[in-house]
Amino acid sequence: MAASRHDSVGTKVIANSSGQAALEFAIVATLILLLMFALVDFGRALNCKQVMIGLTRQGSNLASRGNTLSDSAAAVVAGDAPLDLSRNGEVIVTSVININKIYVITGQASRGGILQSSKIGPGVGKVATVPPTAANMLQTGQTIYVTEIFYSYQPITPIGNFMKIAIPSTLYEAAYF
Repeated sequence: MAASRHDSVGTKVIANSSGQAALEFAIVATLILLLMFALVDFGRALNCKQVMIGLTRQGSNLASRGNTLSDSAAAVVAGDAPLDLSRNGEVIVTSVININKIYVITGQASRGGILQSSKIGPGVGKVATVPPTAANMLQTGQTIYVTEIFYSYQPITPIGNFMKIAIPSTLYEAAYF
């Protein structure tokens, strides 16, 4: 009888250990899945930003080499491979001239599927907002070309919807040439 009593105590210890292990596994697995989902959405957002950086540079480069602003914006939208800017984005190409330290918009063209206002300025003939680094390079009478891209980012995992603080719903990038 003593042996069966000892067996029942040992069985209880094993049952409690396996229950504890299952609980620990559930907690750790949940945390790993949450981290993995967050990394997937954060990685996608970083990839979108990298693509946008390249596209803004291409747009400003095309405009500075003599293409029309409209053609430059269309080329950026056409080269947007993973982003689909024609539906989920907006490309704005702006030319700005320095007239005695007053920056004036001389041309502006936009393409895309969402409506966004340029952070440079509202339209031709209006005063432009140029960042200090670009303003320091621009001599009187010179023109600078700015390509802005706005992209409506949609997360693909459930945790991505809770990361709105870290990843904004509209990504923005600009390049100056």
